[in-house]
Amino acid sequence: MSLANNVEFLRRLPKLNGVAGLGRGARHNVRSPLVETGAFGTNPGALRMFSFVPGSVPHRPALVVVLHGCGQTAAGYDLGAGWSTLAKRYGFALLMPEQQPANNPATCFNWFNPDDAARDRGEAFSIRNMIARMVAIHGIDRRRVYITGLSAGGAM
Repeated sequence: MSLANNVEFLRRLPKLNGVAGLGRGARHNVRSPLVETGAFGTNPGALRMFSFVPGSVPHRPALVVVLHGCGQTAAGYDLGAGWSTLAKRYGFALLMPEQQPANNPATCFNWFNPDDAARDRGEAFSIRNMIARMVAIHGIDRRRVYITGLSAGGAM
């Protein structure tokens, strides 16, 4: 399958919600130290905000933003990869935006959709607003905001 075909398939995926079981069973009731924040500013991408700030972080800590891959949740990726453990160990704040099945039944970030990936629009703008909230509330050093992702999270 070509890249163009893959992109076209991913653009159509939200319309396939419920077809062939796509998106079913993607959420797991997993315990994680992540805390959900409901109000973080405008949320045109309709994402969920999860974060973790260890009890003792240095003054003006770094922020690591972690975007999960397709079929994952923020909590599942945190527990599987150990992000909150690393945050405790190295003293940084952690932000893990989460995709919702209503946006993409495979819970992939919509990096391929210009309305979601463009600056100041869609999911990209929601993530930016989450970062701004973390900076304001936790005194994050704006020069030390790092973003990483897996799969569609990496593409975003």
